[in-house]
Amino acid sequence: MNAEPGIGAGLGEGLPGGPPPRRRRTGPPGPGYALTEETPVYVISVAAELSGLHPQTLRQYDRLGLVCPDRTGGGGRRYSARDIQQLREVQRLSQDEGINLAGIKRIIELENQVAALQSRVAELSAAVEGAGAALQAREAAVHASYRRDLVPYQPAQQSSALVVWRPRR
Repeated sequence: MNAEPGIGAGLGEGLPGGPPPRRRRTGPPGPGYALTEETPVYVISVAAELSGLHPQTLRQYDRLGLVCPDRTGGGGRRYSARDIQQLREVQRLSQDEGINLAGIKRIIELENQVAALQSRVAELSAAVEGAGAALQAREAAVHASYRRDLVPYQPAQQSSALVVWRPRR
């Protein structure tokens, strides 16, 4: 879990059947602060309007762990653009596909697991490519270190010639 003081897992967080893990609390923007898809900027009323859901529905989804917004120091929810997209997807799965909330939670968990595995595969592929390049460089260094005065061995051909040996006296 997180080693930062004041931030971490609550009782049973991350365990099956327990509450969802809390996200990191957000602080005031510092210098060089850039807005990304992950930046939590929307309060619950704006997020509800953008997603087309009631604020109480957003609170319920947060309690169930379907969408976990960041929190301010005072405990207020702050939703990011990604959270809004996820809220819309939960609504679509629930209304259009007829999937219950437990099923949606499992779908989200599996999608997150697939994304993590794809990221890991990309990391390992990059590591394998790097190791292959290092191996080729080492092989080239070994070949470069060969002495050039050596002659390749060629086995003698079969011959019927007779060689006489005389020891020196």
